[in-house]
Amino acid sequence: MPDVPVTRDMIEAAHARIAPHVRRTPVLGVVAGELGLPTGVTLKLELLQHTGSFKARGAFNRILSAAEWDEVPPVGLVAASGGNHGAAVAYAARRLGYPAEIFVPSSSPAMKRDRIASFGAVVHVVDGLYDDAQVAAIEHQSASGALAVHPFEHPHVIAGQGTMSLELGQQLPDGFDTIVVATGGGGFIAGQAAWSRGRHRVVSVEPESSRCLQAALAAGWPTPVPVSGVAADSLGARQIGDVAWAIVEQFVDHAVVVSDDDIRGAQRALWDELRLVVEPGGAAALAALRSGAYVPEPDERVVVVVCGSNADPDSIIR
Repeated sequence: MPDVPVTRDMIEAAHARIAPHVRRTPVLGVVAGELGLPTGVTLKLELLQHTGSFKARGAFNRILSAAEWDEVPPVGLVAASGGNHGAAVAYAARRLGYPAEIFVPSSSPAMKRDRIASFGAVVHVVDGLYDDAQVAAIEHQSASGALAVHPFEHPHVIAGQGTMSLELGQQLPDGFDTIVVATGGGGFIAGQAAWSRGRHRVVSVEPESSRCLQAALAAGWPTPVPVSGVAADSLGARQIGDVAWAIVEQFVDHAVVVSDDDIRGAQRALWDELRLVVEPGGAAALAALRSGAYVPEPDERVVVVVCGSNADPDSIIR
């Protein structure tokens, strides 16, 4: 088996490193018939993490790892983000005492930009989508020398995200068979796959209109795709990261897609039945089971990750 850039030892080290700074998010069992599901599942409520998404795990691990080697310069941190990663970096920067500048695309909701600013970071709005903001962030990093905290293209970020599966194993001592995860640039699913390494199935879910992992699987390597749709701000990377790809090509078992309508339906079900406000990207994994894009085997023990809450409640409940 080829070497992978993120090991279980790295994830265990990340878990110890970030433990004082992140929440142990809860799990919730739902039975067949609830949430429009044909079978019972366990929800991992990662939307209850600091700043409303799993991103705090990777951000803290990247920054704290750099700090251990005295690699955080006085100018601080820089990141590009559709919103959730930027909020996590801004929150971590404030908690750890570093300045931060976040480059956000104009396509991201204003509430996400405001959320980032509320943590004290300087926010720059760039015309276009996430990748356009990333270009601007790279230019800033080159000119300033700031520490770049990429949302998915770094082993320490991916190792931080993988701590969720380590935690999940502690919460479900009887085990589980499958974890269903939404995919954007690939860092989150790569973290879960790096921890799993074939011990359970890892299922990727992408919107039909933003499917960079599907494209990479079809081509055999990362390849750019068009980006649009209701979840573009969180799942709208044009191309899967090379570091993530080195992991997911080996350890992701299934990759499915869902429509915008499927995502909206999952958002509404989470509100109607659980009173959870979930952003489109955060509801994509649930949409895969509700729509039949992923159909579990009988008695398959499935975990569905609900991974983001940064949405305007009025967009769901009205």
